[in-house]
Amino acid sequence: MDELDIQKDLSYKEHPVKILETTERVTRSKVIRMCKVQWNRHSEEEATWGREDDMRSEYPYLFESSESRGRDSS
Repeated sequence: MDELDIQKDLSYKEHPVKILETTERVTRSKVIRMCKVQWNRHSEEEATWGREDDMRSEYPYLFESSESRGRDSS
C-alpha cells in the first residue's frame, strides 16, 4: 500500500484512477456529459460523478486510452 502524504492541516491529495461509466444529463438548454470516477484509496462503490469537461481539463490522461480506441474502431 502507498504511503499517505498528510499535510500540516491533516488533508491529503487524491487522484482519479479510472473512469467507470459515462452518461449525459439533459437540461432545458444543454447536454452535460458526466463521468463516474474511481479515486485512489477508494473502491468502485465509492466512486463519484463529475463533469467530463472538468475531468478532461484537470486529468487528461484518463481519456487517452478511450480516445485512441474510438479512432481505431472507425
